[in-house]
Amino acid sequence: MCDKHYIIEEPDEVKVSRPVLKTNGIGDNLVEFNSFREKDWTVSLTLMNGREHIKIDAGNYQRGKLKGRKPTSAQLCKHRDGNYYIHIQIKDEAPEPIKSTNVIGVDFGRRDIAVTSNGDKWDGKQINDARDKFSRVRGSLQKKATKGTKSTRRRARNILKRLSGKERRFQQWLNHNISKSIIQDALKNHAALAIEDLTGIRERTNQKPRSKTERRRSNSWSFYQLRSFLEYKAIRFGVEIIAVPPAWTSQTCHQCLHIGLRSDKSFKCTNEACSWSGDADDNGSKNISAIGAVFVNQPRGSNCLCCHLSTDSSGLLKAHTDPERVQCG
Repeated sequence: MCDKHYIIEEPDEVKVSRPVLKTNGIGDNLVEFNSFREKDWTVSLTLMNGREHIKIDAGNYQRGKLKGRKPTSAQLCKHRDGNYYIHIQIKDEAPEPIKSTNVIGVDFGRRDIAVTSNGDKWDGKQINDARDKFSRVRGSLQKKATKGTKSTRRRARNILKRLSGKERRFQQWLNHNISKSIIQDALKNHAALAIEDLTGIRERTNQKPRSKTERRRSNSWSFYQLRSFLEYKAIRFGVEIIAVPPAWTSQTCHQCLHIGLRSDKSFKCTNEACSWSGDADDNGSKNISAIGAVFVNQPRGSNCLCCHLSTDSSGLLKAHTDPERVQCG
């Protein structure tokens, strides 16, 4: 039996009346969420001075999500505008994954953030330019924050504080939009998703000699955030998702499975009978789709009707014939 998946959803932040809070000295509010009461739209919070029922200012969207529900967890936050908001979480059982033999491969990258085997791609130039800009501005402000007059240092620190989190929020917004589009495409085509398993890639690439700028760009690559967004959205909408080994996917021709030559964004098959050439990321996404299809389409019935998978010299999974399992006993 497989473990059931559950969806933890926040219907959006809800404004609450200003509570009387005490802190632990490091800025965290010492509160405990007890219950939500629909009849008067209040939440019960245990504060430092006891339990209080606090009125929430909920809109129609939040009321629709919370109606008839009994949330068990929430987080109280103080925003920059000075108001308090409570993030209430509700829990649902995830739908069963849609069974399909069609698989969309997704190739992750820095120049193109994501490329799918259906031909969709998202250019990474915008986020790369934004990262470079924020890095230059931070470097300049950090110098001014340690040198110059007292008023100059104070202004520099205030600007750094305003810039804090701006790059992170932009990256998060971009990854949410990309993952949403990919999941919608999978639902439209009644398909599963196959993505690269890039676990440990930073440790491997950081061992290579690179410039300071290249190291910063590589370490700020948020592929894991995009993967996590894809995974939780896939669970929510019932899309099956598989993480496949990325070895040789960008250097193997998706048409003839021969090792080819990759130069920057271009790929050319060295097999004279094929000679396919084109975008390297597009080629990689099609190979990822093919590997994912092997996993999705594995027989799950009688042992004598299934095949074993092995890895060939190109790194792709292959089925091989086992003479002892051809006949049923």
